[in-house]
Amino acid sequence: MSEPFLIGEAMTGGYGAVDILHACTIAVEPGEIAVIVGPNGAGKSTAMKAVFGMLKLRGGQVRLNGEDISALTPQARVAKGMAFVPQTQNIFTSMTVEENLEMGAFLRRDDIKGTLEQVYELFPVLKTKRYQAAGELSGGQRQQVAVGRALMTQPRVLMLDEPTAGVSPIVMDELFDRIIEVARTGISILMVEQNARQALEIADKGYVLVQGANRFTDTGKALMADPEVRRSFLGG
Repeated sequence: MSEPFLIGEAMTGGYGAVDILHACTIAVEPGEIAVIVGPNGAGKSTAMKAVFGMLKLRGGQVRLNGEDISALTPQARVAKGMAFVPQTQNIFTSMTVEENLEMGAFLRRDDIKGTLEQVYELFPVLKTKRYQAAGELSGGQRQQVAVGRALMTQPRVLMLDEPTAGVSPIVMDELFDRIIEVARTGISILMVEQNARQALEIADKGYVLVQGANRFTDTGKALMADPEVRRSFLGG
């Protein structure tokens, strides 16, 4: 079998002397949506940070398209085609929507107009508000700015940490619809999500973490149908 496009394999590490991840493995293919779920404190966001290089691993490695990138900084991983949207403080509030999006293209030396139009097509409300300060937007619109800015790097992998945190169910559904659209263009999506049931519904692959280790790994559909997963992690 060929290797997954992006894999954090047997990742062990944490903060200081304490390991939070214990031989945790997360992988995603091109155009696939992989979702990490689990109880609070399970190490979901830590796993994401480890894949993106924000956490030094004591064991295991991260490989992108067959290349070991474990020693690379987050900035170097962006240059390799990875984009990360943190849960909070993910926009420049005093800058306009369009300035935020332009900031996402800081590594590019080519014409960004085409990508800007693609982002506006994906998130029409951002085009309407492109000259407005991003800090004046609603929570859901801010998340669209954050995702749009990440897409301006033309990533091969888009990593989202709790993209629907604090937004209404209607906005959550809309964001998930846009995430599906992004995946259909061939971009790999790796996402941590508190709304486990809704996230697994759109997931090609799901990872249930408990105490920093893999407890269940399967397709989103199979995890939704698993009685133990439903009882323990999806509220019955």
